[in-house]
Amino acid sequence: MIEDKTERCLRLAREEHHCPHCGQRLSCCNAPPFHVGDGLGWGTDVIFICLNDECKLYTSSWEKFEERYGHAASCRYILLPGEEKGEAMMVGGQNAFKGSEIDVEALGKTNVRHAREKEAEAKLATCVAEKDLEPALYLLTDEHAELALRKRACELLAELSDPACIDPLRNHTFRHSDLEQQVNMAIIEVLRRNHLKECQACAEIIKNQAKVCKHCGREV
Repeated sequence: MIEDKTERCLRLAREEHHCPHCGQRLSCCNAPPFHVGDGLGWGTDVIFICLNDECKLYTSSWEKFEERYGHAASCRYILLPGEEKGEAMMVGGQNAFKGSEIDVEALGKTNVRHAREKEAEAKLATCVAEKDLEPALYLLTDEHAELALRKRACELLAELSDPACIDPLRNHTFRHSDLEQQVNMAIIEVLRRNHLKECQACAEIIKNQAKVCKHCGREV
């Protein structure tokens, strides 16, 4: 089974590795797009790096770079995933790589959301037959889900023909205007199939043949 990218990053971020120069636990950071040495990629999404400003390697390298190359730079200890031994990497300043640390808590939440998205996607194939609105509604109200997947869920609304979808969708703020328009058209079809309509005054759902809204008393 191929490991998901998010799951892999989460697994690596939980690993513990320590700097041989200061003993501090290495930070799991997003790898930069290019390798300083050869201009190519690192071959990995993440790297382990010592961000301790008191590390002996880091503090002692400033003077060496100044003497040899005549410019301000230093080194930090890095370790690639799966490797037993790391190496010194040149950095141009104290803040290099700081801010690129992987947030395990945030990544965990992302992983949970991604898992729910995949679960809802798997249920789309049978949701109409099972009259299960939940997977389609979940995908439509998840702004981080794939747009193509959300549009597919929207296409099933009319077949599901469940008025319970209307309020959650009306109350949701869509970032994609084209998807919002598609949802609005689907709601109209759901109402038509159930012989219902929305009161233009209070937005409550009433019978299509009603002359007066039972919720606000306005003529419709």
